Amino acid sequence: MSAAPKANPPIRTLLGPGPSPVNPRVLEALALPVVGHLDPKFLEIMDQSMAMLREVFQTQNRLALPMSGTGSAGMETCFVNLVEPGDAVLIGVNGVFGTRMVDVAQRCGAQVDTVEAEWGAAIDAQKFKATLEKKKYKLAALVHAETSTGVLQPLDDIAKLVHESGALLLVDAVTSLGGAPVRVDELGIDACYSGTQKCLGCPPGLSPITFSERAVEVVRRRKTKVQSWYLDLSMIEKYWGSERVYHHTAPISMNYGLHEALRLVLEEGLDKAWQRHRQVHEVFVREMRKLELEPAVAESIRAPMINAVKIPEGVDDPKIRQRLYDDFNIEIGAGLGPLKGKIWRVGLMGHGARMEKSRSRASERNEDRGSRRDDRYLRSSILDPRRPDSSIQPRDPLAIAIKR
Repeated sequence: MSAAPKANPPIRTLLGPGPSPVNPRVLEALALPVVGHLDPKFLEIMDQSMAMLREVFQTQNRLALPMSGTGSAGMETCFVNLVEPGDAVLIGVNGVFGTRMVDVAQRCGAQVDTVEAEWGAAIDAQKFKATLEKKKYKLAALVHAETSTGVLQPLDDIAKLVHESGALLLVDAVTSLGGAPVRVDELGIDACYSGTQKCLGCPPGLSPITFSERAVEVVRRRKTKVQSWYLDLSMIEKYWGSERVYHHTAPISMNYGLHEALRLVLEEGLDKAWQRHRQVHEVFVREMRKLELEPAVAESIRAPMINAVKIPEGVDDPKIRQRLYDDFNIEIGAGLGPLKGKIWRVGLMGHGARMEKSRSRASERNEDRGSRRDDRYLRSSILDPRRPDSSIQPRDPLAIAIKR
């Protein structure tokens, strides 16, 4: 068999639920010379990354490191290390990733109960409390920013209830870390995981996790082996700790990328990074409303980094997203599960959370002309592709795509 052609992927504007655009400095870091996984210089980078992860997670936890794998590896790391067969686990489910938590926990042999909410709504703290009072749970888990719905789950009240019950608190911060406060120590989160490909602006491939000392002690007191050798933190922490005991060959280049991505976040400052994501989200919502498009999530619980937009009635969802690819090299996300065909998911994350990525210039163009006719006609011509008009060329393809 002859060699395949050289890979030549297009340059896309990534405005979907992930991966997000990668900062050029991160791309440069990925191309640094590869060294061994026990090279002194690489060990130095590992230590620096752990220290920076503590800052971004807002924790003093000793155990804070990137797992080899995407965000789902982080999810599985938390469950396989903390849960043993027969353990009672309570999970909040209001989207795809709460549902995935249930699946992973059940595969660990957990007895799982759920507190559910409609997709697009937040988990109700009082319902969570009522369920917590029914039995003794070892662990309770929630998704902070539900990527499938655009909901940013309020954590304060539920965190307090979980602590009062004596259960461990596990939080999925795959989409929120770096784009919104996670407050691991302040909320008393015992285990938290994320992914590199969202607000950290790095390619997918690593899953930062952090465990409290309480959670680490649970791992050490296990009666059974962790069901995954690859994700067993009792061994992995010895490689990332002072002992440097070999476990598996670390993905060197991905660790370079994460190291640079964390440097970028901390150079900007966490508060400024969170503010930037919020401001870009607010501009996006304002401009979409000018196009007669509405957010699908209530304002108080909108995740600023993943924007759920209601699809107008009569619009062909797959055709619009395909046109974005074909005509403008833009990616946005489709709805999943019960939201399929009902929402678009527009990611404004990490290096993609910049003002030029969110602004619609169609309204500016109309204001310059002193008329709104073009905007109305543009909307109708896009909704009906049989009415092309080459004289209408707004400068922002995203405006065209969203208005379709």
